[in-house]
Amino acid sequence: MKLAPKLLAAAIVAGLSTPAMAEITIDVVGGSEVSLEGLVQFDYNQFDSDVLSLNGDARDGSEADSELRRAEIVLKGKGPGMFNWVVGYDAKADKFLDTNVQYRFSGATTLTVGQYKQPNSLEELSSTKNNDFISKAMVTNTFGLSRRLGAALSTGGDNWTLTGSVFGRELTRNLAHGSGYGARFTWMPIKEDGRMVHLGLSAVDYDTDADTVRIRTRPQADLAGQRLVDTGNLVASDRQQTLGVEGMWVEGPVKLQAEYMRSNIDRYNAAGDFSGDSWYVSGLWNVTGETWGYKNGVVSTGGPSEPASGMWQLGLRYDTIDLDDGSVLGGQMDSWTAGVNWYWRSNYKFSLNYVMVDSERRGISDDPSILEARVQLFW
Repeated sequence: MKLAPKLLAAAIVAGLSTPAMAEITIDVVGGSEVSLEGLVQFDYNQFDSDVLSLNGDARDGSEADSELRRAEIVLKGKGPGMFNWVVGYDAKADKFLDTNVQYRFSGATTLTVGQYKQPNSLEELSSTKNNDFISKAMVTNTFGLSRRLGAALSTGGDNWTLTGSVFGRELTRNLAHGSGYGARFTWMPIKEDGRMVHLGLSAVDYDTDADTVRIRTRPQADLAGQRLVDTGNLVASDRQQTLGVEGMWVEGPVKLQAEYMRSNIDRYNAAGDFSGDSWYVSGLWNVTGETWGYKNGVVSTGGPSEPASGMWQLGLRYDTIDLDDGSVLGGQMDSWTAGVNWYWRSNYKFSLNYVMVDSERRGISDDPSILEARVQLFW
């Protein structure tokens, strides 16, 4: 789109001109308090390939790649009355983000109509700008269902939430499609300032629509040009169901988090159904002492206690995926990710990750490692 460079330029200027604001308040229009948010990310990956070259453009002979990862602009409105609305767009990916209208009934019950993240995966529902690691876990990237057009009804109490959703295609043309439904339930047996335990269950069931499904994932590097595990095209596919279990524990500056998903694809030919699964467990330590917040079944990351020196985080994650099932030999992959994040002031984040991968597909091992860096501006 021709508008994309202008939107990106406006986002950068807006962010740089407001170094201590989480959002930019614009005006009150028709009883709606309108504000602007933005996110710009630039990534660099240095690959130490083993068998397959991971460079997205191997023609240049380099084992490194860099790219503008995201350039998001989000316009939000509070009101009129009990209505809220949002319109989000990613100029880099040329696609719409959350674009919906929400009505809040009495208490915690809301009805959302439009495009929104579906009720599955704690990591997927958390804000992208606060991801613990540069690349999301394999289970999230592979089986997590993100934004679709639909309608969702959510309710909850002091320590629980319940969301049900019916959905169809993605708003942007030629992207994800297939109608279905999903639900997520969360419960917090412990909910105190700086001390939390979160448990959750989720399920989605949807039509594969094109009758062909292909499940594959990158080796924990968003810029990698190869997928080391890959089922190939699973033809004659009818529906896909994914069940998820999630948990989180916070004690002061320490957070432990884990998720497991199993996905089943119903097929109507002699090949039989397919099932694959994936899980991760991660730990994060806020070296500078900050803790986390929580709202509506999702964890939130606050800003640094001392903006001038910033907030430092150290993290470690193990995750694994298994795409072998019967005659489908998609492969297996394990990975370790060690990372450091530095949130500086209210609008900047710098991340450095080191990833070690151990994969095997059809008897061939491929064990690369990747150094990843990200510079982020958000408001």
